[in-house]
Amino acid sequence: MTLASMKRKYEPRTVQLGPDGQKVATSAMIASLAAEGYDTVAAPFGHALVEAAKKDDKIVGLSADLAKYTDLHVFANAMPDRFYQMGMAEQLLMSAAAGLAREGFNPFATTYAVFASRRAYDFIAMAIAEENLPVKIVCALPGLTTGYGPSHQATEDLAIFRGLPNMTIIDPCDADDIAGMVPQMAAHDGPVYSRLPRGKVPSVLTRHKPDYKFELGKAQIIREGKDALIIATGFMTMRALDAAVKLEADGVEAAVLHVPTIKPLDTQTILAEARKGGRLVVTAENHTVVGGLGEAVARTLLTNDVTPTFRMIGLPDAFLEAGALPTLHEMYGLTVDQIAGKIKGWL
Repeated sequence: MTLASMKRKYEPRTVQLGPDGQKVATSAMIASLAAEGYDTVAAPFGHALVEAAKKDDKIVGLSADLAKYTDLHVFANAMPDRFYQMGMAEQLLMSAAAGLAREGFNPFATTYAVFASRRAYDFIAMAIAEENLPVKIVCALPGLTTGYGPSHQATEDLAIFRGLPNMTIIDPCDADDIAGMVPQMAAHDGPVYSRLPRGKVPSVLTRHKPDYKFELGKAQIIREGKDALIIATGFMTMRALDAAVKLEADGVEAAVLHVPTIKPLDTQTILAEARKGGRLVVTAENHTVVGGLGEAVARTLLTNDVTPTFRMIGLPDAFLEAGALPTLHEMYGLTVDQIAGKIKGWL
């Protein structure tokens, strides 16, 4: 099989419309994570990759028949000669990306997080990570961002990839993070795994901190507070910020430290913030409490003799239920009200 034979024009599937002209959706199963009042950006990853590719002619995009569902269709439509549709074969996707990287290309491979972390892991480990190749793996539906049950919920992907040498790991919060991370991923000389908010993605961080800019490997304080420190990643940073606003109305000041890069972890900033005396320290993540941000932060604190009162908010060590996404977030304790309530109780 040649690269030429693998290429074909990207053809989006037909979208069914209802009587009101709106898309007929399994909406409650894959609901928007945008809180009311936040502006959204459509397909920020796809648009950012197109802009990066204009400056780097070695960037190519690959998908395992999921370009539309990882926002890579924007790149495919803009640069069809640099897009490769690999079909429903994630092992082949990762092997082809590795081969392209060996030949000097800068490949971005997209699929669902469950397929990369479970189905294609050995290919990523042996063909990409061991060789330290600059393959950028960008994956939709991380953690509990779909209601379709364990077959689609990548609740353990950060734990899986944290144990893989050479792998940089990103869990962006919003459209602001995505716009900043794509060019930095492209410039990074090594493998990267990134979770991906897709579709209409809220713009959160610059609303709370207008000068916010993503920096690979850096955690940043988005909000100050003297009573509690919430160390959050992914869309849970958005929830943490909203919870902090709610807590402020009750007289509780909660700081929010956003950690978009899970590996390498910005231990210096985490320790500096945790050492600011007397605050409750809480981690918040859209991932199982086993092997994710919470355990990484706990290890950082304990091995440096920093021992604040410490709690974790995350998903349980279990296969999750299927159902409407808002209902599942309520069931598993990821809502703004639940985060605020837990912190008040712990204080």
